[in-house]
Amino acid sequence: MNRTTDVEFTTRLRAVPTQGAAGRTVLIAGGAGFLGSHLCRQHIDLGARVLCVDNLSTGRMANIALLLDHPSFRFLRHDIVTPFDPGEPVHFIFNMASPASPPKYQIDPIATFETNVIGSENLLKLAERTGARILQASTSEVYGEPEVTPQAEGYRGNVQTMGPRACYDEGKRAAETLFYEFHARRGVDIRVARIFNTYGPNMDPDDGRVVSNFIVQALSGEDLTIYGDGSQTRSFCYVDDLVAGLMTLMYHDEGDIDRPVNLGNPGEFTVRELAEMVLKVTGSRSGLVSRDLPADDPTQRRPDIDRARKLLGWVPKVPLREGLALTAPYFAAELKRNAHVGS
Repeated sequence: MNRTTDVEFTTRLRAVPTQGAAGRTVLIAGGAGFLGSHLCRQHIDLGARVLCVDNLSTGRMANIALLLDHPSFRFLRHDIVTPFDPGEPVHFIFNMASPASPPKYQIDPIATFETNVIGSENLLKLAERTGARILQASTSEVYGEPEVTPQAEGYRGNVQTMGPRACYDEGKRAAETLFYEFHARRGVDIRVARIFNTYGPNMDPDDGRVVSNFIVQALSGEDLTIYGDGSQTRSFCYVDDLVAGLMTLMYHDEGDIDRPVNLGNPGEFTVRELAEMVLKVTGSRSGLVSRDLPADDPTQRRPDIDRARKLLGWVPKVPLREGLALTAPYFAAELKRNAHVGS
């Protein structure tokens, strides 16, 4: 990650109410992944002990390389589908463990579903044993192909239970049910974040989602691939804002806190608008090329964040163009490093 991005990240998260983390042990499942690695670093900076658990199916050691020698950081290579004992007290658990991009989670749909359901159950049982508070990284995909916009937490969705995306979407929906029942029946202290499209440093250049695809293609001089006519919309949240939301949700103690909370940027852009913005930010002369729209790809995503605003006092602050400008240098450095390794 470049130095400018590090400074921006640290500065923007200083106001997060995280008094509960300092001096505590925080287990982050999926901690070598995109969002998980940012959470690891943020907690180390706050003075917490971090147990990073990841099977490295999509997580990357490069994301946590600078933390490996820190005395308060411990990496455990483990698949949460198998129960485990961390061997020390745990106070907070972030369940960030699951492939999140369609190309990645469709490689092994059964494993994706098991990670989201069996893995979540194992972490909930760990939280029950240890008395830890646990946060579930759910997703806007639980709303399916929405018939209302923006999507609020009370919307039950228009979902497809059988299809190429169902392993992830339905896995997350089932996980939410598990969280609800462990809280209602066994008293486990839970938080559930429904995360909308997020981007930024620490994404895998081969992630397969639209922001990373466009930036990598633009920097490589390739035409940007638009699926469908590009009129489908998304709402893109910069990673600093999203992590601030996750931290605030985890360490907030007031109000109806055990019900799902949308976290995302309500600014809505068409995929074509995103492509054109990426070309301007990167200065690329690449063109645009169209391909068929993938099956079950939603045509619209926009979060209603009124609940997060009122309950947590959280709103995203980074405009899309600014976030893309912060993200592009990271991908440029990754492409250069990968080219050097391959030469």
